Amino acid sequence: MLRGRRGECAELDALLNGVRGGESRALVLHGEPGIGKTALLEYLSERAPGMRTVRVTGVPSETELAFAGLHRLCAPLSDGLAALPAPQQEALHAALGLSSGRVPDRFLVGLAILGLLAEAAHKRPLLCLVDDVHWLDRASVQALAFAARRLHTESVGVVFAARQPEDDLAGLPEMTVTGLPHEDARELVRTSMPGTMDEQVLDRFVAETRGNPLALLELPKEATLKHLAGGYGVPDIGALASLLQVSYQRRLEELPEPTRRLLLVAAAEPGGRPVLLWRAADRLGIGLEAASPAVEAQLVEIDDRVRFRHPLVRSAVYWAASPEDRRATHRVLAEVTDPEHEPERRVWHAAQGAEAPDEEVAAELERSAGRAQARGGLAAAAAFLARAVELTPDHVRRQQRALAAARVTHQAGSPETALRLLSVAEAVPLDQGRRGQVELLRAQIAFTMDRGREAPRMLLDAARRLAPQDPATARETYLEAINAALFAGPPPDGAAGEVEAAAARSAPPPPEPPRPADLLLDGLALRITEGLAAGAPALTAAMRIFRGPGLSEEDGLRWLWPAGIMAAALWDLETWDVLAARHVRLARESGQTTALPLALTQRIAVDVFAGDLAAAEGLVEEVAALSEAIGSPAPPYGALLVSAWRGREAEGAALRRAVAAEAVRRGEGNGLTVGAWAEALLANGLGRYEEALAAVPEAGEDRPADVGSAPWALVEYIEAAAGSGEPERAAAALRRLTEVTVPAGTDWALGVHARSRALLSTGTAAEDRHREAIDLLGRTGVRGELARAHLLYGEWLRREGRKGDAREQLRIAHESFTVMGMDAFAKRAARELQATGENVRKRAGEAASELTPQEAQIVRLVREGLTNPEIGARLFISPRTVEWHLRKTFGKLGITSRKQLQRGGAPASLLVDGER
Repeated sequence: MLRGRRGECAELDALLNGVRGGESRALVLHGEPGIGKTALLEYLSERAPGMRTVRVTGVPSETELAFAGLHRLCAPLSDGLAALPAPQQEALHAALGLSSGRVPDRFLVGLAILGLLAEAAHKRPLLCLVDDVHWLDRASVQALAFAARRLHTESVGVVFAARQPEDDLAGLPEMTVTGLPHEDARELVRTSMPGTMDEQVLDRFVAETRGNPLALLELPKEATLKHLAGGYGVPDIGALASLLQVSYQRRLEELPEPTRRLLLVAAAEPGGRPVLLWRAADRLGIGLEAASPAVEAQLVEIDDRVRFRHPLVRSAVYWAASPEDRRATHRVLAEVTDPEHEPERRVWHAAQGAEAPDEEVAAELERSAGRAQARGGLAAAAAFLARAVELTPDHVRRQQRALAAARVTHQAGSPETALRLLSVAEAVPLDQGRRGQVELLRAQIAFTMDRGREAPRMLLDAARRLAPQDPATARETYLEAINAALFAGPPPDGAAGEVEAAAARSAPPPPEPPRPADLLLDGLALRITEGLAAGAPALTAAMRIFRGPGLSEEDGLRWLWPAGIMAAALWDLETWDVLAARHVRLARESGQTTALPLALTQRIAVDVFAGDLAAAEGLVEEVAALSEAIGSPAPPYGALLVSAWRGREAEGAALRRAVAAEAVRRGEGNGLTVGAWAEALLANGLGRYEEALAAVPEAGEDRPADVGSAPWALVEYIEAAAGSGEPERAAAALRRLTEVTVPAGTDWALGVHARSRALLSTGTAAEDRHREAIDLLGRTGVRGELARAHLLYGEWLRREGRKGDAREQLRIAHESFTVMGMDAFAKRAARELQATGENVRKRAGEAASELTPQEAQIVRLVREGLTNPEIGARLFISPRTVEWHLRKTFGKLGITSRKQLQRGGAPASLLVDGER
């Protein structure tokens, strides 16, 4: 038991016991320098006999080298690499520089680390200790944190030690390490100091160090025994880290000059490899004997590694040296570092050793940035490029590199730093081409940070600036501007994207043959400025290209989102289905995890309109798991739609409040539009027509229907107005709906139009249009809209006094809504059936209701034929956690194997579409 650490040690013992018992645990220790974090990690290591232990420690000069920490951590675990699924192997190999290939997605790398840790713990429990997180490269920290969050039943313990809470470790259990209790601190000083110390001085010393163990051990050496005994000369503790560093610097001054130079080499070389230390020492004319005074002073240990007593010793050594000595040391280290096997470390030393701008070093930094970027090390690439900018003597080339650095820094998730680098690029007069590139990047950063009205305007300005020099990029930028405008939502005095689309009409002509983005831009601009009738032919042509086999991965990932919106605007469910499926597949196969939530959201919308709420709800859970894993807010639109169709009032209200708050914060007006449509849909399902009308008041205004969810809001408005006895308001909305349905000409569009017309018709005309709607929608896959057509026809028949005919339609509606899980509409149909005199029986509950959302999703994926590793990759959990969930699921469902699930042993609500 460590002195004064009974509580901390008990918590660490509990962690070890949990890991030995088959659980996985994670913990973050944080506290000031010298407080004892490393000692607690040592305690864990010593208390883990029989467990496999791996350890990695961050060092300052590796913080910019992407995945440097993982490289050291994975070395002893490399025997488990072959057991990982191929995509994870490829991602990890690329990240560690073991192979070339596509840029690895950082979350796929995290999933690979999760699998590697789980595989390493297969035979015996694994303990992973990560010290000095604040000096570990961010890519490694993110990958390890990702894995730690997803561990569950793998017998793995991961413990981090950092000076303060780290954003990348947020959400993991924490332990704040504080100073020793007063009596333990006093005893530590007594046992470490020869002679005696005045009690009053001792108490003051303990109080001023706040019980910091390193300070208690090191700072008394700053005062003579006489001073300590007499109460004089006790140093004012102040900032402990700074004072400890000064203390070490004073002790360094007592060492011989060759020893100080040798320690400086050790401090500047982060790998801790003795071979490099001795090579550099030889170049500097320093003999082996120079190490002895430093070892005897207990400042450093040199065996198979070079280890400083404490990170503050390394810091003290490095910063006590003059700038000239530091640069000279880095130059020597660059000379002795292998340029073939460690080119990035070599050039980093060369860059730190440069005394003036140096084009040769800057060019090599630029090449290193390219290698880092190819491994997914965007932060490292940005650091290399930023240093290259500083070392570039030619102002034009400096401008080019500053722009490249800003672009990569933005991709790495540091928009503020990217803006600073853009200001460096602008320090030299820009030609028109580079001015357009600067404006484009500034606009893209604005869209990332705030999706309000500024981003579309800035993108539009950039497109105009680029048009004369780079027509192809200009056209893409016009499309980005329209897409940003659709996210921002309609301005008070016009339609969403109207200004941007009008400007795009004057864009340079497309190349021959036109690219997918060119066709989409022309069709979208026509749709917004002149209506669906004018834009439909061009959009239909674009849809053929996006559906076709020639679509590249890059075009797909970049443009399938707006293409899917256009397929929906054409009321073409089949094309929308194909595009959404392709978008999800490309996002999965490319490993671009950050692109997946938006792709899945589009897939959810398709499933919702197809009436497959079970599949949609499973994907909502996947989006939530994915977003939690990557640390970004989950796109709310899918959850909103599922909740509305399910008829869940409380859940829907909470979701809308969250969406509204986020939409206002980001300026994303489209979120408010979707939330209002979902509210109207839910209210209509419940038969509360006044509430539905109040939810979408804009639908009653005399203005063109925007692209996106606005046409569906019109549908809800018409039904609500008709149900409220306000046919005039419904008629005005119907005229607008006609403009966005009839030109589309699909069965879905014409069916919804006929159903809406029926609500405003009487007599034979009303019946004909109800039947027409059922006939048209019956030819489509929009099962929810078809069920609503039966419901509305049944309600009309009941009001006409034709109870027998009404029952037939209402039974169809009620059964359809019930099977699809559309509870609000099912209850509305049940009330109508009861009004005809029919007794509606409630369906018995199913075992599926006992499953958690994640268990239900795992069952669906098993039925799709996915293996445990494939399911783990989809849900960002380990295969062993998948197996654990399946065992629980088998008990709930009364089955014993996955084969029974695949043969149909799951409840009906979990069967995939087409198997009912």
